[in-house]
Amino acid sequence: MKRRDFMILLSAGAMVPHGVCAQDAVGPTVGFVSSSHASASSAAHLLVPFRQGLFEGGYVEGRNLSIEYRWAGGQNHRLSELLADLVQRRVDLIVASGGFASAVAARAATGSIPILFVSGFDPVKLGYVKSLSRPGGNATGVSIYSIELAEKRLELLHKLVPKATTIGLLVNPTAPEGPKIEIEFTAEAANARGLTLQVLEAATASDFEPAFASAVQHGVGALLVNANPFFLPQRAQIIALAARHRLPTLYPWREYVEAGGLVSYGTTLSWAYLELGRYAYRILRGAKPDDLPVQLPTKFVQLINITTARALGLDVPRIMLAGSDEVIE
Repeated sequence: MKRRDFMILLSAGAMVPHGVCAQDAVGPTVGFVSSSHASASSAAHLLVPFRQGLFEGGYVEGRNLSIEYRWAGGQNHRLSELLADLVQRRVDLIVASGGFASAVAARAATGSIPILFVSGFDPVKLGYVKSLSRPGGNATGVSIYSIELAEKRLELLHKLVPKATTIGLLVNPTAPEGPKIEIEFTAEAANARGLTLQVLEAATASDFEPAFASAVQHGVGALLVNANPFFLPQRAQIIALAARHRLPTLYPWREYVEAGGLVSYGTTLSWAYLELGRYAYRILRGAKPDDLPVQLPTKFVQLINITTARALGLDVPRIMLAGSDEVIE
């Protein structure tokens, strides 16, 4: 099928009302649960590559595949209920989206239905899989290794704002894996450069205003935003607060910079969800999760928004511009 035909089918699948696919489509059913997003529209940047991966294996939502969506919207306590419903509906596969909270809840809900996850941590160190090459059990997926990039992100931010001696780190204290590991990584890197790290916390949308106020109070000169999945759907508010307080901020994903954020460094979420879609169709065709190695990123992308840099009065070093994969005007 040509790309034009795929895009038409993709758009059609995105517009099918919730529940219609499960009733009308002939074929397997995928349960897609997200801890961080509240709707399909807010997760569209993830669903498009996921559906593309499925399409490569011949699966089109609403035609020969059903997808049952469940959205927790940052309320992790709802995950067990949402997943119990998917298990009761006997879905053929569960995609645990939105971070490690979904993966943990999915594993607790079923030991037999295959699970695909996205994790910002090393899933072996967390004890979620036995090894990257042979995960064991009923779960596999993609590890985006975001935490391991903490030192590199701090280095980039320090180059961009060398006069900032206190660096803020915005984390979600309620994340099941906890922000402890990233705080330790970042604090060690900050100490090595003679910088002070100020941890800021936000667990709900109403916490961002006080978190930025605390940053100002503690003399934070530049900010790192943690890769917690809950933050991404709130990026408009975070970016607006950073602009209001004139606080240079480095983000984990390109979506922030495309929305007006200053700079980002990390892998691409579109790649991760494309790989999930590809694994999904292989599992639906009979592959076992234990036979599918956990995928790791092979490329990290740096983006800079020059318009935002100018608004903040920053002089971006030429070496940073040259090293960026994309410069947004």
